Amino acid sequence: MWTPSPIEIVIILVIVLIIFGPKRLPDLGRSMGRGMREFKDSVTGKDKDELPEGAVDKPDPATTTTTTTASEQKS
Repeated sequence: MWTPSPIEIVIILVIVLIIFGPKRLPDLGRSMGRGMREFKDSVTGKDKDELPEGAVDKPDPATTTTTTTASEQKS
């Protein structure tokens, strides 16, 4: 199996810098990191949509409505 030496890594990084430019490198790194994280989560079975066992879905206070009784409305 091929193991890159430090000189080869520097050459590869310079070529990537020339191809993509310094402005796009941070975006490229973020998207690669996000993709690797999503791949890892899909392989391990973690999903953000699923709640852990025993967790209760709490309602959002901004969307909940309050109810008042008739005696509270009279006062």
